[in-house]
Amino acid sequence: MFSLPLTLYLCPCLALCSHRERPDLPTVMSGIRVVLQKILILLQVTLSVVVGKTLMILFPNAMKRYILKMGEKSRMNQNPKFSYENWGPTFFSFKYLQFVLKVKWKRLEDEAYEGHPAPNTPVVTLRGEVCHLLDFMKDGWAFKNNVIIKNHRSLEDRKIAAQFLQKSHPLCPVVLDTMENLSSSKYAALPERLYMLQGGKVIYKVKNISSNEHSIERFLHFK
Repeated sequence: MFSLPLTLYLCPCLALCSHRERPDLPTVMSGIRVVLQKILILLQVTLSVVVGKTLMILFPNAMKRYILKMGEKSRMNQNPKFSYENWGPTFFSFKYLQFVLKVKWKRLEDEAYEGHPAPNTPVVTLRGEVCHLLDFMKDGWAFKNNVIIKNHRSLEDRKIAAQFLQKSHPLCPVVLDTMENLSSSKYAALPERLYMLQGGKVIYKVKNISSNEHSIERFLHFK
């Protein structure tokens, strides 16, 4: 199970920084590229939210039809108990902006590419054993239903959430990402990602489970 919050580490003493080796040029350029990409994404998403919010104010009925059409692709409006009033007004809000930015920025950390070795990040079982993600590889489909869980501040929070998830009897092992969030980062697991691994390599990944039906069909074809 991949969870969301990132852990930040600050240098405890400025003097220590002067003794560190200088990063090489490729590392510096990579960091600059990521910053520029984040700025570009921020501008794009902000513009999209401003335009969307303006259209919702000027043309509420037309925008409602448009959002409902988007909901059909993600199956959000198939649940009769989850009406448009529950989720439609959240589109183009400040929280919407924050979440979209979080997702798009997280994807910049993606290191799981088709045809390349799969990141074998450390995870923790509910018994507290430290393992690696590829230790739990097995054939078959993993999830039937989606579960929404709040952000976690500690490994114990994640363990409680995992125990809640296990009540649904998932068909795959449930393990916890470490608080360093290596699995979440390297697999860009926000809001959700589905991968097919073979021989320790990523042979296929579905970027958006809820809205990419063609990818789901292609994934199932592998079975």
